[in-house]
Formats: sequence, C-alpha cells, structure tokens
Amino acid sequence: MLDRRRFLLSSIAIGAAAGLPFPSTQLQAAAEDDPALPPRELYGSNQEAYWSQLRKQFLIPSDEVYLNNGTVGSSPRPVLRAILESYHETEQMAQADPEDYPIWGYASWNEFRDPLASFVGANRDEIAIVRNATEANNYIANGLEMKAGEEVLMSDQEHPGGEQPWLLRAKRYGIVVKKYEIPLPPKSPADILNRINDAITPRTRIIFISHITTATGVVQPVKEIAALARSKGLLSAIDGAHVIGMMALNLHDIGCDMYTSSPHKWLQAPKGTGFLYIRPDVQDRVWNTIATEGWERPELKAERFQRIGSSNVPMLAGLRAATELATTIGMDRIEHRHRQLADRMLGEMLNRGAQSWTSPDPAMRCGIVTVNVPPVKRMDLEKWLWQQKKIRIRGGEPSKLRLSTPYYLLPSDMDRFLAGFDEFKRARA
Repeated sequence: MLDRRRFLLSSIAIGAAAGLPFPSTQLQAAAEDDPALPPRELYGSNQEAYWSQLRKQFLIPSDEVYLNNGTVGSSPRPVLRAILESYHETEQMAQADPEDYPIWGYASWNEFRDPLASFVGANRDEIAIVRNATEANNYIANGLEMKAGEEVLMSDQEHPGGEQPWLLRAKRYGIVVKKYEIPLPPKSPADILNRINDAITPRTRIIFISHITTATGVVQPVKEIAALARSKGLLSAIDGAHVIGMMALNLHDIGCDMYTSSPHKWLQAPKGTGFLYIRPDVQDRVWNTIATEGWERPELKAERFQRIGSSNVPMLAGLRAATELATTIGMDRIEHRHRQLADRMLGEMLNRGAQSWTSPDPAMRCGIVTVNVPPVKRMDLEKWLWQQKKIRIRGGEPSKLRLSTPYYLLPSDMDRFLAGFDEFKRARA
C-alpha cells in the first residue's frame, strides 16, 4: 500500500506524463512532505547519520537493498521534484513568446548545459545533451571519417553500447575493430597502458575505451591513454557511462578528444539523459548522425549534436537538479564514500573465498566490486536474493557478481547482503 507521500508523488507523475498541469498547491504539498537534506556540518560530526538521512531522499523502500547502480540509479526526491515542477510549468503552454514551445531538440538550452559543463570540467560549447552514452557513442562511431581497413582499438570489456556501433560500422564499411585484453584483475595502470601501446598499428585511427568498465568496474588510466593517443597522432574517445556522479570528473584535465556518459547511473539523473563531449578542434571532424535544422551550422559547435527533434525538457530539469544535489553533497564526499563502501565489500567477499576481478590497486576501482564466486550460479543467487530477501544484485554467467556501492548504501544494507550470500551458500553446500 502506498503511503501518502508516495501516493502524491505517483499521482502527480502520472498526471504529468499525461500532460495534466497540477496545481502548485499539490506540488508544494509534495515538497513539504519530503524529508529535508541533512545539514552539511552533520558530516563532520557523524558521517553515518549524514548518509542515513540522505538515504531518505530515495524512494527505494527501506526494506530493499539496491546494489545495481551499475545498471541504473534511482532518482532522488529533489530530481523528481524538478521534473514534476518542469512538467507543471511547460505543459501549460503559456510561454511569453508565441513561437516558444517546450521542445528540447531545436534549442541550445544553455541553462541546462552550463551547469552540466561546469560539473564535468568543460565548457558549454563542448557539450551536447543527448539521451545516454549509447547514443553518444553511436554519434562518434558513425560520425568519424574512416576507410576500410583502418582500425579502432578498444578493450575486451566494452559495453555493447560502446562496442556494437563500431562492429556495425565494421560490417557495413570494412573498418577493423581491434581489442586489447584487460587481465582479471589488472595489476596496474602501467600494465593497461603497455597493452594499448603494443596493440597500436599504422592502421589505428582512434582509441575508444571505457573510463570505468561495465564488466568489472576497472578504472582505466584515461589521462595517460589520451596523452598516448595524442603522441601517436590518434583520436581518443572515452565511454564514461559509470563515471559522472561516481567520482570527480574533469574533462579538460583528462585531455581526451571525445567523452560520453549516462548520468542516470551514478548521478541518479532521469533516465534518458546523457551527454557527448567533443573538443573544439575535433568537432569539424565528426559528421552528424541525426540531421535536422542546424546540422550544417558549425557556429553552433557541440549544440548541433543535440538537435534531434522533439524531446523532453523536464528530463533536462531533472538532470540539472541531479548535478545540483551532487554539488551540494560534494563530489569529494561522494567519491570517498563510494571507495570506502567498495573497499569494505571487496574485503568481505575475499574473506568468503571469492576471486577478485576488481583491481588490487585502490586507484583502479571506485564504486563497483566484481568477484567470481564458483560454484555459486549467479542467476540462481540473483533471483533468490530478490525473491527471498528483497536484495538486488547484477552479474554475469556463470558465477560473476557485480556489486555496486552507491553512497546511500548503509552498513546494515551491506550486512544484509552478506548474510544473504552466506545463507544461500550454506543451503547449497
């Protein structure tokens, strides 16, 4: 049964999706019913109390343990409120200019791009807001001029949303997808860098890699990889789907040519929000994949890549609210929390005999722990934990577990998972 707050939020969301403007009194009531954010000073005196209060910003029921931010995050109350308020404003169709409509895909929307660019260490003209990293990766794979036989170099741990656009182009146009292996686990950044360097050939044109791999959560040395690419006269493109909101991100410091991300994971932004970063001196080397008004206007800079036709403005309001919340909490605190939780999770699983596929180097992991736990069958465990304990995990066949540790995860939540894992193993011993 829904409590009053959840019922009100659900009702408003359903009505907003149907284009029904809700009275501001109802929006205000929903906001007033929300728990307040914890004061920043509480962090200094009692960190667990601070994170426990932040946990109340999420609609995930208190009896559920969620360990799958690696797939999708849960948007907290400030983000949901921003979406609903934007629906309430835009769907009245009362814009002052009769030619103005709430259509994202034909405008610059700098009020949303500016805070996003600032949050990721870039400039407005380098950022296009798109729907997710997969879409942005397709823009890169489809947009660059490459001839048959020329190579893109990537790791053997790329997400399908990064790998498949290049495989499609290979099948259609004859380019070559070449891969280097990431060990399970990798021992050092230098080892990965050497593997990339050894795999470069005279036919290599671009290095396309994940900043944090979806398979094992390995944090690759992207700044060094970008520098290596530049020293060889190659382009560098980075799939950062897991990075924004998990750890501090400064694209100018990384120095890559292109970067993509999905804020709906660790930034807890609305689903259907993402971004494409392209350095100014590379923008004229990328063709548009989707063409509408503005595609051949280079003065628009990165904006021309976000011109996709009608889309969803309230989601942009939610994205802005997500960056504001992360900034209010502090990315330094969030990253520290992610690392702290992941280190504990890894240690506990190693004590249970798990094989780590997460790097022993703390700099090469952050908020994802991946372990191999044979003879446990991942899918059997995943279903049992959810059906019996209301614990969500994710992994891979046959025995890989990928355990995400978002900042709102409480020690008691982790203890519940560990106890559930132990019970499952004992029952099948």
